[in-house]
Amino acid sequence: MEPIEKTLAAEAPREMDNLIPAEDSTTGSDPMVAPSTDRPRILVVANQKGGVGKTTTAINLGTALAAVGERVLVVDLDPQGNASTGLGIGRNERKVSAYDVLIGAALIEDAIVPTKVPGLDIVPSTMDLLGAELELASVQRRSHRLRDALSRMPRNGRKRETSESEEKMTERAYSYLLIDCPPSLNLLTINAMTAADAILVPLQCEFFALEGLSQLLRTVERVKTSLNPRLDIQGIVLTMFDQRNKLSDQVASDVRSYLGDKVYRTVIPRNVRISEAPSYGKPALVYDHRCAGSKAYMKLAAEMIQRERRLRQTAA
Repeated sequence: MEPIEKTLAAEAPREMDNLIPAEDSTTGSDPMVAPSTDRPRILVVANQKGGVGKTTTAINLGTALAAVGERVLVVDLDPQGNASTGLGIGRNERKVSAYDVLIGAALIEDAIVPTKVPGLDIVPSTMDLLGAELELASVQRRSHRLRDALSRMPRNGRKRETSESEEKMTERAYSYLLIDCPPSLNLLTINAMTAADAILVPLQCEFFALEGLSQLLRTVERVKTSLNPRLDIQGIVLTMFDQRNKLSDQVASDVRSYLGDKVYRTVIPRNVRISEAPSYGKPALVYDHRCAGSKAYMKLAAEMIQRERRLRQTAA
């Protein structure tokens, strides 16, 4: 681990202690980590509008969860591969990708690559995904390709036979899978929604974002009706919030009045350090864990863990 990653691993739990109320803790367990389940919780991070902080949310939320002891797998389903780049996975390291998994040329565990963040792995993306929709057009269960692949994956993500170079992959099971989608409602996004338990929607605080949200919600309902009855809205995350701009406050107010508790209390501010981090192949939490954006993602992770814990307790 690099020094900054050691610092993050040491300070993140202390930060979480301040963010998660004591009454939300589970007796006899770590108050920062939601109770484990028999399988990982699968969340799709999606919005058909580009530039809303979708990929940034996926990689930084994954980093924040890993920093407090969860084991997380990010699945990059965007042909642009920004999540892979943002987590420091070079093009030459993407020998097996999400494309190979979707077309059935490889198992998903063959595509998993460890990142420099302990506890955080990724299934990288390549531009080959651009052709996946055409290739899968005549394939049976084309909307279930990712779901079927994930159902066959060992819970710890390890290949059945591992080499010494893959020792960084641990035996511990994944607790969260975060699927980063392309900025469109295409077959890749439908595959993600079909495989997921819930959808996390990053929403930029601007007027046109509201129009796109209604379309996305209609798509979620259609997928829930025809492909995945368990799919639900896990939460709406307000991103790129500018407190100097009255429009940001107005959009936030409108979304909260429409969706209520589905909207997270935590908002992600506009932050230069968040924008800089991907060019260094690092999540913002590793690039500068003290910046306002990193602190916001730590708060978001804490709030998400609380929400997930309440869901599990209600289900029990």
